[in-house]
Amino acid sequence: MKEVVKLHIPDGYLGPYTCAFFYLIMIPIWYKAFRWLKNLKPSQVPLLGVLTAFSFLVMMYNMPVPGGTTAHIVGGTIIAILISPWAATVSLTIVLLIQALFFGDGGITTYAANVFNMGVVLPFVGYYAYRFLTRRLKLNEIVSAGIGAYVGIVTAAIMAGIELGIQPYLQPGYCPYPLRVSVPAMAIAHLVTAGPAAAVVTAAVVWYVKKSRPDLFAMRTITKTRG
Repeated sequence: MKEVVKLHIPDGYLGPYTCAFFYLIMIPIWYKAFRWLKNLKPSQVPLLGVLTAFSFLVMMYNMPVPGGTTAHIVGGTIIAILISPWAATVSLTIVLLIQALFFGDGGITTYAANVFNMGVVLPFVGYYAYRFLTRRLKLNEIVSAGIGAYVGIVTAAIMAGIELGIQPYLQPGYCPYPLRVSVPAMAIAHLVTAGPAAAVVTAAVVWYVKKSRPDLFAMRTITKTRG
């Protein structure tokens, strides 16, 4: 099960029907996300570039997981909170393409599935968890950001586990591990390693930005109402 604990699903683990399904799902999402870029203020463009580079960097640092494999944080919730979940989708689309093409991290056939998990599920779940905690429960914004990041990455891991675990039933010969193996393996690895790390890093970044550049939060509000 070592090969499937990372969020980057490699080629050969999802059957062609599953891969095609996620490409079909992602086409309208990509269309919406890249059209959303028109909402960016000029002063936010450098921030998006910096956060995209930050996401690429943090994904290169792998944390050991019991069993001999590794997990990593993504940074999608940070982008979603500071700019927009749609901006996170664009950033992760670019980052994951570079990683798949030049670093062999994640497959080409599974690229759309990986973007769906890390560039859609993760930032949108993380962002709306953060919004619920701050707006409905009136929780501290920094704490909410950390919890949102934790929930987002664990949800993305569970989603990847489901995609892998249904392969023996849909198309035998690809991922050999059923749901009872793949989902707990993905969930536990991210509950105990990448999840806490993502929470700490996200909370720290939000705290620093609120302290040093509170104007970025004001710009985020304007952009969100237009998007």
